[in-house]
Order: sequence, then structure tokens, then C-alpha cells
Amino acid sequence: MRNSMDLDHDGFPHAQSIEDCYSKYQTSRHGLSVKEAGLRLQQNGRNRLPETRPIGIGILFIRQFSSPLIYVLLAAAILSIVIQEWSDALFIGAVLLINAVIGTFQEYSAQQAAVALKKLVTTQCQVMRDGDSYLIDAEDLVVGDIILLSSGDRVPADIRLTGGHDLEVDESLLTGESQAILKNSDLTFVSDTGLADRLNMLFAGSMVGRGRGRGIVVATALNTELGHIAESVLNKPPTKAPLIIRMENFTHKVALVVGIAALIMAVVTFFQGMLLSEIFLLVVALAVSVIPEGLPVALTVALAIGMRRMARRNVIVRRLVAVEALGSCTFIATDKTGTLTVNQLTVKRIQSPDYKTWKVTGSGIEPEGEIKPLFDQPTPGDGQWVQRLCHTAVLCNEAVLGHTADGWAHQGDAVDVSLLLMAHKQGITRAEMISQYEELASIPYESERSYSASLNRYKKQQLISVKGALEKLIPMCSLMASEEGDQAIDAEVLKRQAIEMARQGYRVLALASARVGHDMQKDFEEHRLQDLTLLGLVGMIDPLRAEAKAAISSCRTAGIQVAMITGDHPETAMAIARELDLVQNQEVAITGNQLRSAKTQGELDDMTRDARVFARIEPQQKLDIVESLQRHGHFVAVSGDGANDAPALRAAQVGVAMGKSGTDVARETAELIITDDNFSSMVAGVEEGRIAYTNVSNVIFLLVSTGMAELVLFTLALITGLPLPLVAVQLLWLNLVTNGIQHIALAFEPAMGDELKRPPRAPQEPIFNRIMIERVVISALVMGFVAFYVFQWLLTQGYSIDQARNGTLLLMVLFENIHVFNCRSESRSVFGHSPFRNRILLFGTLAAQLIHIGAMYTPWIKDVLHIEPVTLEQWLELLLMAFSVLLVMELHKLYRYLAKRF
Repeated sequence: MRNSMDLDHDGFPHAQSIEDCYSKYQTSRHGLSVKEAGLRLQQNGRNRLPETRPIGIGILFIRQFSSPLIYVLLAAAILSIVIQEWSDALFIGAVLLINAVIGTFQEYSAQQAAVALKKLVTTQCQVMRDGDSYLIDAEDLVVGDIILLSSGDRVPADIRLTGGHDLEVDESLLTGESQAILKNSDLTFVSDTGLADRLNMLFAGSMVGRGRGRGIVVATALNTELGHIAESVLNKPPTKAPLIIRMENFTHKVALVVGIAALIMAVVTFFQGMLLSEIFLLVVALAVSVIPEGLPVALTVALAIGMRRMARRNVIVRRLVAVEALGSCTFIATDKTGTLTVNQLTVKRIQSPDYKTWKVTGSGIEPEGEIKPLFDQPTPGDGQWVQRLCHTAVLCNEAVLGHTADGWAHQGDAVDVSLLLMAHKQGITRAEMISQYEELASIPYESERSYSASLNRYKKQQLISVKGALEKLIPMCSLMASEEGDQAIDAEVLKRQAIEMARQGYRVLALASARVGHDMQKDFEEHRLQDLTLLGLVGMIDPLRAEAKAAISSCRTAGIQVAMITGDHPETAMAIARELDLVQNQEVAITGNQLRSAKTQGELDDMTRDARVFARIEPQQKLDIVESLQRHGHFVAVSGDGANDAPALRAAQVGVAMGKSGTDVARETAELIITDDNFSSMVAGVEEGRIAYTNVSNVIFLLVSTGMAELVLFTLALITGLPLPLVAVQLLWLNLVTNGIQHIALAFEPAMGDELKRPPRAPQEPIFNRIMIERVVISALVMGFVAFYVFQWLLTQGYSIDQARNGTLLLMVLFENIHVFNCRSESRSVFGHSPFRNRILLFGTLAAQLIHIGAMYTPWIKDVLHIEPVTLEQWLELLLMAFSVLLVMELHKLYRYLAKRF
């Protein structure tokens, strides 16, 4: 910092004097002329950020087809059309259409819910034009306007202050700094000064907490610091969700397997003398058997179910894939202010001069809680001391706290409000006190004084009440309160107490009072504030949300690492982190200056590897931290509510914004929105995300294992020279109708109960991990070999090809009916997993079998499918064979259980 005469000529308004800013922006103390303001508005446009237009239903519908798996299915449909297999093409087309309709409906509903969250904000401000004061829409502000601001106003543009009185501004939504910033228009700074330290500037999106200010509008719309954040977010493509990455890898492997298998079979059958038309039919049948046609619908349904479940737990999902993304995260980078804390300055500690410590329970603007000793049992004298302290806090106060139809409301400085809340918990209200103690005079708080005072009448005496910085009050006091009564003040003891409270993250305020017998009303000035009694110290902090500590503990149990990123002072950040049990070995926070000193990505990554607390962080640095964590191999979720969180929200695998207190920029950027601003809702989202992924994984296992069983069946038939066991239309019926009902029902599987007791999947772990591969191979071989045996046996017994295919198709339907219960869990036995926990699956399985039996008796369907009714005896024989897959998979689960245990 330097004197304003020592100019920085680089053009930054915070680095220029007030007079130079008047000249640069071609304005004056009297403001622009109305005509000039109109010209500038016409030339530069309105003062508003561009809004992301809701995506139309048509675009949402088209977007449902932008999936690699959909591309493979489209190719199969086109191939079916080329060889005039119209029924095959129709079935595939129906699947694609159903998937698109479901996905469009879900995403459109989520989009509408997100739009409904937008809040109406104050749109008017006071400016000087032609020397007169005008009240205009904030959107009509132009660069060069002289704007007037007062307590409670939201800053509508970036402003270089030219004057002010006791101006304090809350910039937490922009910088992350939870404490209000005291502004000073007379200062100038070097050009590279951080946002939080530009004390002569106001920034769009911040809130005036106290005082008055006047300044020059130096930037509007996208040219503001808030606009720069919004623009960087809008221009950056979102990070791919984990499920999208895994599905792309899975689809590429499926396409590779289909291509190689089709090529091999085409070559072999060609040299065996098969006709080209028959080869095409074989390739289509193979593609239909291997490609999980029902996966897109099942995937959409599973994620849609997760979306609905999340909505019931106060989490709105803006894109379906984000449901699973939160469950996949290995690292949560969370904002502090408004996310882990309530963003409401609250008194939590009271310290008496004789070392008695009291705690104040409760948080937020609800005056619920109590004042009680932290360690010792209270004595009769303690109650009198607390009453005395609260009386002083209420009398020397300019805030208002009251109950309205919508709940508790407050107005005034955050410190004064917190003191009123503290006193209310002791049963003391300002209205009652003022009725008993008439206010005679006051000395308002000003930054130069660092204290405020009031003079009140009580009976025939007058009462002085003072609050302020300890160093200011000590010279005014000759006594200090104690259990034995007032005694001579010990300044060193009080200073040590204040330092210790500050180390714990508290903002410390001293309170003092005195009764006088003579009239001071006409001469109530600072020099009269003498021989006071210092009552004690009050420790204020932005308290933790009640559920935050438990939520972080749940994350730790779930194997998810958590880091706190804030613009606060490092001491404050570390105090909060210790209270959350967020840090264990880390003794100091990593600061923005330390990150700025990193010359390479490697140095930056070394800092972020084990750090769990980052303090004095600016928006770009928050983005750097997220990208560094991703280089460490983490799937990162970022939670936050401020505009300063937006770049990191976009860069992360999943961004989570706060719905109540969050800015529009944060909500537009995030994939998930927490409607109750409750950090624990994010943990609930993790649980639902893991449930959704488990269900997706189970559905994939069902579809791929049955598809591979069909491939085994075809391969054995080809090797032995037998006819195709099933034709393409039968495979489509098997995969899309009978199995289709079951795999959708499987997506409704409820929680197992251990979702938050196991670690997250490794980011590099594919959908097809070792366990899935084992299960697919074993189940596919069992079903494929048994089905081939039945098909071969029917042919050798003199049944026609159509009759053999009819029996084989019924067996495969029964296999799927039984195998779907194997798919509910990769470790829990079918016999220990009640089928009634998922009644949709139970009745869906019965419905699938009844539909197939009904098809055998329906003339036009049985003609298309080339099927016919069977006897009850034949049906029971095939059912008994189908139970073979249940027996083998149960033995596999038992083997894995014993191997893990012993």
C-alpha cells in the first residue's frame, strides 16, 4: 500500500487516485449528464450478465442420441434395413425412441426445477446525474456513473470508492472471505493486489453490511470481476462425468468384440459355402446377441430413479449422468462460508476476566440455545455477571431482531445482530431493555474509533455501555469483573485471553460498563469514558452447520477425502478445520501466496497432495487446486455457493451448488443443486449415486452375461455345423421384451445398506472389473452350454428346426428369469436377499414369463417369432435346467466369501 500521490499509471482503478479516476472515466462528483448516460448505455449495453437459455425439448431429445452405445445400435438398425430385416430394425428403433423419450422427460423436469430456484434480486440503485439523485434500474448503470450505496444494498457493478463513512462490505460470495471488509476510499494499491485486499473498491455481487459509500462505476456486466468469472465458466466445456468415461470405454470394447467375432464368423461361413444373404443374417443375429440393446433404456431408468430419490433428499440433478458422478467421487473440495458454516456471525464463547469460560449454543438467526459454563458448574455470582454482560451488549447496539410471519428477521451490523441473539438466549431483548433504560445519548461505531458507546437512564442514575476492540477499551477501564466482585484491571491477563481466543478462530470483542450519578447527556464524548469496569470478552465466529462434522465423518468412512478451500485467514480456516476433525497431521493451511509461488505444476501438485485446508484462495487458484487434484488421479466433486466457486464447479467431475444462498452463476454452472444448503445432503447424494452405479453395474452384468451366453450358443452351433439356434427376431424378443422388463425392474433395486461403508471405486477401474469378468464368464458358459445341449438334443430327437428353436428360446427366457436374481448382488446370496425388497423385480420377472407364454398362444406374434405352445411337463423340465445357473453362481459367491475370509 502507498500514498495516493505515488501513482501507478497502469490503468487499474484501485491503483489510481480519485481525481485520476474522474478523468479516466470522464465524469465528475456531480455524475454524468442524463444525455451522456443514455449514449453510454446505447453504446455499451445493459449492466447484466448473459443468461444461459434453457435448452429446448427438441435439443434435449436429440442430445439423447449422443452416446457411443447408441451409435452402435443405430449401425445395427441400418444394417437390418439394408438386408430388409424390417422387424429387427423396428425393434431397435423402438428401443432408441423409448430411451430418448425417458431421458428427455427427466432432464427437462430437472431443468425446470433449476430455473425455478432463481431468486429475484434488488434491481434499483441510486445515482447522481446532472447533480441530482436518481433511482434507476441497476441494469441501466453505465461506466462513469456516480453511485450512492448504504447498508443493505447489493453492489450492482464494480466501483472505485470516492468517499464513504464506516463502510463495511460482505464479499464472501466473490472472495470467500467470511468477515465483512472495512473499505477506505483514500488508499491506493499496486496493480497486482488481490481482490480481497483492494480496500478502495466495491465489486458486483457483494453486499453492504454497514455504513454509506459513494463511488465511480468502473465496470459493468461482463467487464466486472463477477463477469470475468461468469465468462470463463460459460466458455469452458464441462468435464466428462465418470459414468460417461466408463461407458465410452465399455462401448468401444463391445464394438471391438462384435467386429472381430462378426469378421471371424463371416469368413468361416463364407468358406463353408454359406450364401452372402445368410451370412448377413448371421452377422445381424450375432450383433443382436452381443450388443446389450436394452442398456440405454436401463441406464436412463436407473439414473432417473436416482434423480427422483435425490430430489426427495433435497438434491436437484440437472443432468442424468451427474447422479452417478457424485457417487464416483474420491475427493470433495468444499467451500467454507455458507457450505460448512451458516454464513452468520454468531457468539460462541464468553470469557470472564477471571478465566471462566462460557459457551453459547445454537447458530444462525434463530435465537435458540443457551449460555452455560464450558467446564465448571455455575455459581450464583456467575448468573449476575452474564446478565450484566448481556445488558451491556443490548444497550450498546443499533441492530434490530424480530419475529415475523416468515420466521426471525434482522437488520443492522452483523456484530450487533450476533450480540442481540446472544442476549435473547439469556431472555434479554432490546425492546424490554430500552423500555427500562431510556437511551439518552450514543457514540456510534466508526472504524477510526473501533468502539461504540451508549448512555442510558436507569432510575436516578445513568448507565454507560461500551463495546469494541480490547486495546481501545483497556485505557477506559480501571476495574474488571470477577467472581469476588470488581477488582483492579490486569491488562496483560486480558490481552493473553484475547490472543488465545483469536488463535481459536474467534473474532474478539470487549464489553465494559459503569454507573454514574451525574448527568452526562450533554457532554457524552470519548473523554468522559473513564473508570469503566471491563466485563469480559465475547468470541464470535461463523459457526459450523450442525450436521457438517458428521457429514465429513461419513465421507471419511466412505473413503472420500475432503479439503476446505476458503478466502478466510489461515488461523480462522485451521480453527474451523480442527473443529470439523478435518485435519490431523497438517498444522498450517496452504495459502494463496504459497500457491502463487509455485513455478511449475509439479511444485503445485506437491503442495496439494496432502493438504486439506487452503486459505486466502482466489478464484483462479481454486480452479488450479481442482485441476491439481485431478492430476493426482482423483474424481473431484466441488461444492460451493459463491460466484468465486464457479470456475472450479465447472472444472470438477461434478459441481454441487447451494440452492438457497448460492449465486445464479454457481447454480447455472453446477450439475447438482442442494436445495436446503445442507452439506449432509451432499453425503446423501453420494449414497444415492453409489446405489445408482451399483444398479447400473447389475443391469450391465445381466445384459452382458445373457448376451455372452447367446454368443457361446452360436459359437458352439457354428463349430459343430448345426443351424442357427435362434434367428435375429427371436434374439431381439429375448433381449428387448422378456429381458427388457427384468433389467428395467432391476434398476429399482433399493440400497443394500453398506454404500457409505466401502471405499469409492478407483477412478481408473473399468465397469468390467475382475469380479464382473469372472461372473460373466461363468454364467455365460453355464447358460450357453446347457442351451446348446438342449438345442442339439431336440434336433437329434427328430424335432424340426423351428421346434428346437422354440424350446431353446423358452429355456433362454427361463434362464433370464432365474439369472436376474443372481444379478441383485455380487456377494449376497439369493437366499439371504428377500425378493420382496424389490417387488417391481419380482412381479416384473413373473410378467416376463407370462408375456412369453402369452406370445406362444397369440397367432400373429407366434408367427413372427416362429414359436408355439409347449406342454406343462416340457416347461417344468426346462425350468429345472434353468436353475443350474443359480446353483453355479451361488457356489461362486460361496467360494469368493471363503477365499476372502481365509
